Amino acid sequence: MQGSEDYYFDENGYVVFTEHYLSKRGFCCGNGCRHCPYDYENVANEARREELRASRSVEADGAYRTDSSNQ
Repeated sequence: MQGSEDYYFDENGYVVFTEHYLSKRGFCCGNGCRHCPYDYENVANEARREELRASRSVEADGAYRTDSSNQ
């Protein structure tokens, strides 16, 4: 199974929800989803929230993200 507009499988075989799917949900769940369209607003740990935001800006610049903790 290749995935869909709602999810795909990463290089480790984990399901990763797309921004499309997360937008349809309507809110940030606070889990630190890789493609969170809500800027991680409900991630409770402020340091983790900032780490996620920083990693997103690196990805936007075209750099490959090496950690896989943000599924």
